[in-house]
Amino acid sequence: MTRPAVRIVLADDERMVRTALRAILSAEPDLEVIGEATTGAEAVSLVRELRPDVVLMDVRMPETDGIRATEQILTTLEPPPRIVVVTTFENDSYVYDALRAGAAGFLLKRTDADTLVQTVRLVAHTDSLLFPAAVRALAAGHARRTTPSAPWVGKLTGRERDVLRHMADGLTNAEIARRLEVGPATVKSHVAAVLAKTGARDRTQAVIAAYEAGFLNTR
Repeated sequence: MTRPAVRIVLADDERMVRTALRAILSAEPDLEVIGEATTGAEAVSLVRELRPDVVLMDVRMPETDGIRATEQILTTLEPPPRIVVVTTFENDSYVYDALRAGAAGFLLKRTDADTLVQTVRLVAHTDSLLFPAAVRALAAGHARRTTPSAPWVGKLTGRERDVLRHMADGLTNAEIARRLEVGPATVKSHVAAVLAKTGARDRTQAVIAAYEAGFLNTR
């Protein structure tokens, strides 16, 4: 059975950026841009009204920036859309804060068309971590330098620790299952336990929390 088209909202205060994104995405038969916002506040309102599957969110916008808009969307909608922040600079502290707020990943504005399309499809249809190497580099530059007390680390089982490490490498549940030689349902249970113990909304938040706690820095 054919999947329904992925419904996308674009949020960026630059018209040329929105036009370029729309042109690339709308050329794909399985992707549909259903709305555009020019401010963070407008993005929140539009997403609540249209309930898209994916939001491409600029991090620097007037009125309400992309970080606050991401927080508002993810904490008030159920189920929430997947949010990918779009930025000019990959080491931007705004991007790191957006990931901590629950964004599924980030894209650079200079990203080529193929990567843009593939990323939207990936984020819409899977929960795997986007661009794990880039997230690792971002965390290395912005996570707190000293390892804070993180009681949840001691509560992880050995298998949950393995699963969290594989999540940080960008593996899907099916890939983790093959790596650990267990069933996908078992992996799904472990992922749920990791999210609960880290207090994370999704894999990206869990991985960021793990870097901040020093858990992934010593492997």
